[in-house]
Amino acid sequence: MRHSLLPALFCTGLVAATSLLTGTAATAAAPVPSAGPTSAVAEATAQATDVRERLDRIPGLTVVSQTTKEGFPYYTLTLTQPIDHEHPDRGTFEQRLTLWHKSETAPMVLYTGGYSLSSSTREITRLLDANQVSIEHRYFSQSRPATVDWNDLTVQQEASDEHAVVQALKTIYRAKWLGTGASKGGMTQVYHERFYPDDLDAVVAYVAPNDAANNDDSGYEKFFETVGTPECRAALNAVQREMLVRRDRMLPRFEATAEKQGLTFQYLGSADRAYEFSVLDQVWNFWQSGTYTDCPAIPDARTATDDELYTWSLGHGLSPYADQGNGAEGSGPYYRQAAAQLGWADLKFKHLADVRHYPGIYQPNSVLPADMRVGYDGRTIKDVDRWVATRGERMMFVYGQNDPWSAERFKPSKHDSMLFEAPNSNHGALISKLKPADRAAAEATVKRWAGQ
Repeated sequence: MRHSLLPALFCTGLVAATSLLTGTAATAAAPVPSAGPTSAVAEATAQATDVRERLDRIPGLTVVSQTTKEGFPYYTLTLTQPIDHEHPDRGTFEQRLTLWHKSETAPMVLYTGGYSLSSSTREITRLLDANQVSIEHRYFSQSRPATVDWNDLTVQQEASDEHAVVQALKTIYRAKWLGTGASKGGMTQVYHERFYPDDLDAVVAYVAPNDAANNDDSGYEKFFETVGTPECRAALNAVQREMLVRRDRMLPRFEATAEKQGLTFQYLGSADRAYEFSVLDQVWNFWQSGTYTDCPAIPDARTATDDELYTWSLGHGLSPYADQGNGAEGSGPYYRQAAAQLGWADLKFKHLADVRHYPGIYQPNSVLPADMRVGYDGRTIKDVDRWVATRGERMMFVYGQNDPWSAERFKPSKHDSMLFEAPNSNHGALISKLKPADRAAAEATVKRWAGQ
């Protein structure tokens, strides 16, 4: 069970633990696009002193640093947030965010990756030449109190955090506000819209899963029965099965990989349990990050040597779920949310029934330390699902045709809302990857919502 929101970072289910260890650092290395028009940079620079002074006057907001990005002012900030918005007397924590300033009169894009702070420039920010504020999700990375009560990590509390950010910055930025995010970040913006529908003028959510009925995984099951070609599906299933058939020879290789990388498996209980969990997730990860063009390279499970099978699998979806990535400092907060509210895909794996040793292992609590495990309550997610389908306004959903996370989707309402599917795309689906007519319609709609 992976979560995306991280190779490109995207989302829920269970994502490979080791892939989640890159937060802000991954975005820092991204290539820097060319600067905007000189006049726009000059205008932003002229406004910088005034904006800085106004930021300094916002209660609870601290300017940690100021630099430039592509010539425009770029601020690193913290905002003091209540641990519990319904009981503010319980204490506070500092939530991290960044602000990329273009113009006070330009639209504002509110972005969260759903995890640690990611300040990558979003697609609609470029499209609109907009300002962008990026928020670190509560209780991920540094945005947490010294002592964490994981019961405070809820979609409602994060929505209230973002509401506080919007209200604070609307004292400066009074043009249109659009929320966006991909995978878990897209989900987060949908939840924000549900609980504070007056904050944003529109939401553009990319590859946002919607596991409204956690005990019904038929959408995911159908996906794996239809994605790609019959030949590709059969080859992947055969490799996955053979990895368990040859468990006695593959497990030592898995343990050697773990030792080399300094990984342990106390949360899952043993290397054998971790190995089975990783094999179960292998096909999901293949489609999440790969494409149908990778299918011809799948080895023949009948003839591949042990080394060929293991090496190919390690590069195509076999990701160890280690303690080092799944605790409180890694992706543990995501798995806690999945176990508590977001839900997960509990696939049947019928083709593996006779070679599995741990039938109940494929769920988020399995990869968490004992003090982070929790029972599931789906009432909030069901409420959001109904609200989006009946009352949501100006909401756009972009999904990938070959993305497992896109198999269970939000259904937009008839209130100026819509859904697009990017052909042959995985968990990295974008508006720019849509069919030409759909792309034109989506971009025109986003610009209209932004008042352009």
